[in-house]
Formats: sequence, C-alpha cells, structure tokens
Amino acid sequence: MSYKFLTVLTFLTFSFAFTTTETLDATNITENPVALKETVKINLTFEEEINKVYTEFVDNNASVPDLDSFKNGMIGYYKLSEQNAFDKNILTIIDFTLSSTKKRMWVLDMANNKVLFHTVVAHGKNTGSEFATKFSNKVNSLQSSLGFYVTGETYYGKNGYSMFIDGMEKQFNSKARERYVVVHGASYANPSFANKLGRLGRSYGCPALPTALNNDIIDVIKNKSVIYIHSADKTYLNDSEMIKA
Repeated sequence: MSYKFLTVLTFLTFSFAFTTTETLDATNITENPVALKETVKINLTFEEEINKVYTEFVDNNASVPDLDSFKNGMIGYYKLSEQNAFDKNILTIIDFTLSSTKKRMWVLDMANNKVLFHTVVAHGKNTGSEFATKFSNKVNSLQSSLGFYVTGETYYGKNGYSMFIDGMEKQFNSKARERYVVVHGASYANPSFANKLGRLGRSYGCPALPTALNNDIIDVIKNKSVIYIHSADKTYLNDSEMIKA
C-alpha cells in the first residue's frame, strides 16, 4: 500500500516540477491522491477461533460446558467436518467429570451458538456410582465409552424411542453398535431418581436421558450429528487422536 502511494506522489511531484505558474490554474490542479482502502483479514489461530466461539456461547446462554470439554469437542467436531462425517451442525457434549446429579449434557447449535438442551444423563453400571470413572469398549462390560460418535437412525425397543450411535474412535468406542450402546430414555435417568438416591440410576453403557426430554432430544440430534463424551481419563486424553489439534 505505502509503495503504491509513494509511486503516485513521486510522479505528481515530477510533473509539477515541469509546470510553469503561467499554465498552472484551477483546471489542472488535481486533488491529493487518495490511498485505496484494503480489506483487513484477521487470521485467527485454531485456539483463538475456538475461544471466540466459546465466548459467543457464554454470552448467548445461561449454561455452557466448561472450556476443557468444549475445546476437545470442537477439535473433534472440526476433524469430523473435514471428513464429511456428519450432516447437522449440532454438537452434543457429555461431561463425565461431573456428578450424575448435575446437568452434564449440552446439545449445542453450532450455527447459531445456542444451547438447545441442557440436562442430566446416566452412565454405565460398571462405570461408577455417582461419578463415571471407568470406561471400556468391550462387549458386556456394562461400561460407558468415551470419545466421538456420529448419531444414526432411530428405532423403538424395550426402552421406547431410541437412537443408534456410531463410535468414531477404534480404540475407545468402535463397538457401540455391537454393544447396543444407544441413546434412550429411562426412568432412572430422571432428576427425581437422583434426589432420592443421591445419584442417577445406571445403564448398561448407554447415555440414558430423562423420559420427558428423550424424544425431543433424539429428534434434534438423530441422523448424523456429533456427540462427544468427555472425561478426565488419562488414557483417553493421552491417546485419542481426535482431540489432538
């Protein structure tokens, strides 16, 4: 920009040097050259972009996931987007660092930076009591599995309206279909259950939802949106390729 400006200015100075005062009048005096405006493009780093989105979620909603689970969720969400693995701009984050008595599931509208649902969610029977601490991808483990999933089709089973999910991480959740780890509603996943026992009831590894919200949530997230189940589990945090920026 400065180079172009100086070039024009030098040319005009050179021209005026060979113009006499007799021929210099209002008709041949031009305005000072005006520098052209350039469009400034701000290039954010990957982390800055995530922080920017997180700030917008915080500003727009009463409750959001903590920054750690959100960052990991966003990293995997972007990677799956590059793979064209999902169709809906929806990211569901389940934070198993929180007590099962807390609302630890958020359904996020990534297009509008809004929280669509915020609710409790149950973990697997052998994953822990109040807190989820043990995880597995093995059949019949009755444990929850960590990591990224893409939602599938719905069906009606013994737990009513339910939805398949497909694990995207071979080491951690690839056997979700084989294990029948699905999203479904359950009476033991209602807050009233937690009020009586001090914890939610537990599933066979499924992220079970309150019966009052189950159908609405499934209808929003079914057919290829992203679910991220987060934990402080060191094995997952160290070995998962999905959360490495």
